Amino acid sequence: MKRILVTGASKGIGFETVLALCRQGCSVLALSRDATGLSRLQDAVRAEQGEGRLATFQSDLLQLDTIPLLNWVNEEGRLDAVVNNAGLLISKPFSELTPADWQESFSVNLFGAVSLIQTLLPFLKQSAPAHIVNIGSMGGFQGSSKFPGLSAYSASKAALANLTECLAEEFKIWRIAVNCLALGAVQTEMLETAFPGYQAPLKKEEMGGFVAWFALNGGQVFNGKILPVSVSTP
Repeated sequence: MKRILVTGASKGIGFETVLALCRQGCSVLALSRDATGLSRLQDAVRAEQGEGRLATFQSDLLQLDTIPLLNWVNEEGRLDAVVNNAGLLISKPFSELTPADWQESFSVNLFGAVSLIQTLLPFLKQSAPAHIVNIGSMGGFQGSSKFPGLSAYSASKAALANLTECLAEEFKIWRIAVNCLALGAVQTEMLETAFPGYQAPLKKEEMGGFVAWFALNGGQVFNGKILPVSVSTP
């Protein structure tokens, strides 16, 4: 049974990714700072799959307490994959963005993933071949369309994409693949924040299913790749 950790699991694409992984018989470790959302996730998995395939851990990536996280992972055993899905979008004109906005954007979208990977690296080494999937954005994909108000979000996601390429090279000696999915428009709360009233061509359930599939299989054929997963932007 594959064991996979998913961040930002309390809603949206992360929530649906966990459900899809559980349907495929995986043991999933779901991390979020939203206790209510994690409770809903537990109920949804229990209704579909019964007990035993989901464990949850409430934590803010900006203030990650590594000791209980490591104890939590140890209880589950080895770790085959990590999906860094947690993200933050601040929609403001560049001239109105504060230093705190920039700091928070990079803290969630980049530094949170950095901290988590460093913490979990020993477990991934033990489970090799393993896979790290960073959830990026077409906003951070070089040459793609860009939109007003999303400079902090897009810049932080571009940094995550570059980190992916660096870690893929560094981790290949341990047989740990690292890839980034640059997602386009998906109907989520985050999309509604950025583009109010816009109807995306993809549902969060559809993208969650794809992310789950890629976490399980993508590391066999891709490494160090920034893959655009987009029907439209937005």
